[in-house]
Amino acid sequence: MNLSDSWTAGQGPILRVSAAEAVFTAIRTAIEAGALKVGTKLSSETALAAQYGVSRSVVREALRSCTALGLTETHTGKGTFVIANRASNDLVLGQFSARSLMEARPHIEVPAAEFAATRHSPEQLEEMRGILALMAEEDDPEIWVSLDASFHAAIARASGNGVFQRVVEDIRGAMVNQSETINLITGRTRQSDVEHLVILDAIERRNSTDAGLAMATHLSAVDTALSRIMGATQA
Repeated sequence: MNLSDSWTAGQGPILRVSAAEAVFTAIRTAIEAGALKVGTKLSSETALAAQYGVSRSVVREALRSCTALGLTETHTGKGTFVIANRASNDLVLGQFSARSLMEARPHIEVPAAEFAATRHSPEQLEEMRGILALMAEEDDPEIWVSLDASFHAAIARASGNGVFQRVVEDIRGAMVNQSETINLITGRTRQSDVEHLVILDAIERRNSTDAGLAMATHLSAVDTALSRIMGATQA
């Protein structure tokens, strides 16, 4: 074995990261390293997009995750400002914190999935199936997280319980922010696709026990990802 072969054998796999993750990491690193100090106004989305060679939607996604970590704050018409040089101990997801959201979701979405298994209509089942088909082919993170929220909302509607439906709609924006941040930092998109298919399969089989268990398993995995993110921010 020559020296080149020896060096190659010792290298690990190269991880593929999305453009949004790369931009998010660059901005977060600059903030935590002090290159972007507290009080600094970030460049406009257009300027940042040009600087990193990405689209404005990619920049928006990265900035939303910075805001979720409590590093930045965006004021309409004024811009985005650095408000802390270290991530907070909890994620800020619109009007709800990540911890509050994850404490509540199992009590809403697990029974909603159980009811959906026995109460769904053929049209509702087809809607859920169509959403997951779109998600499996979607590479745009912003569109994917919107579809993710749509799937969970569709389950709540199929439950036939107006309270579950209303609550899920009320927290939908926070769910989108949560999903976006988790996927950006931990790359759970494809694993979530698999978990969603298990939920749908149980609903389609009209097995309420399996549907509730599948939803509980999915939400537990989301909670684990959130805990890993928040644990990293406290390290």
